[in-house]
Amino acid sequence: MLVDTFGRTATDLRVSLTDRCNLRCTYCMPAEGLPWLPKAELLTDDEIVRLVDIAVRLLGVDEVRFTGGEPLVRPGVIDLIARVARLRPRPRISLTTNGIGLARLAPGLSTAGLDRVNVSLDTLDEAVFRKLTRRDRFADVVAGLEAAAAAGLEPVKLNSVLMRGINDHEAPDLLRWCLERGYELRFIEQMPLDAQHGWDRSEMVTAEEILAALEREFALTPEGEQARGAAPAETWLVDGGPGRVGVIASVTRPFCGSCDRVRLTADGQVRTCLFAREESDLRGALRAGASDEDLAERWRTAMLGKKRAAGIGEPGFVQPERPMSAIGG
Repeated sequence: MLVDTFGRTATDLRVSLTDRCNLRCTYCMPAEGLPWLPKAELLTDDEIVRLVDIAVRLLGVDEVRFTGGEPLVRPGVIDLIARVARLRPRPRISLTTNGIGLARLAPGLSTAGLDRVNVSLDTLDEAVFRKLTRRDRFADVVAGLEAAAAAGLEPVKLNSVLMRGINDHEAPDLLRWCLERGYELRFIEQMPLDAQHGWDRSEMVTAEEILAALEREFALTPEGEQARGAAPAETWLVDGGPGRVGVIASVTRPFCGSCDRVRLTADGQVRTCLFAREESDLRGALRAGASDEDLAERWRTAMLGKKRAAGIGEPGFVQPERPMSAIGG
């Protein structure tokens, strides 16, 4: 098992398939983009499948989420998911995407064995979407959401980041829009993971502000810690249910004590926390001929370096060098 020194066990593996993305969201990267990882440094499909197999067969991982960058820009993603779905024990498989390309790929992803998707959408205003993402692809994201639901990739979850003075007024509209379509909405506090290192806590829309805006129009009933488990989102039933809404408050309500996640970057580095500044290299050992058990032991050792908490807002907190697009969510 992947156990850290504080007794937490990682059973949820986040695998970044690429650092590339076809959007340029302002809170993630500059307009000109970033230098991408050289192809030779990226894990191959065979290497990804082998490491995921080690995780589920030897280390107790039971859930795998594919992330990016934008995972759907990786060639062969459907076949990769099909190969992971054939592993035994079979993990639950999900994918976080910006939704572009999902309308085309959703049926194949479902057939391959993908269980569900999280789609990022921060606004219902096409002009604001263009401003935030620097791309005119709003209609593609909406079509992707519809295709995911039609393909049975449910529950379709929608991730939204609110930014002060830009889309912070949209919280009730986003929730109403999701309830009407059967999507589960998750608001995420903006985190210090931008490539520009320009994050300012005072400009962040907090969980408290989001909930206050929602409660002006909806009755929210907290589902509590038992329903939450190790999930990052606190959830509420909306107007008595069955619809619900969640808030991931990584900054103001950190949930490090129950964290069950570990990350594998697109270039084969283990990250024990989204905000870790240290990584452990599996790619080098894998390409040098290490056995499955040796790779598993290296992974177990990496977990011993996991810190008690991310430490955002604490004295001495330093933003990780890698931006979100190069880490994977």
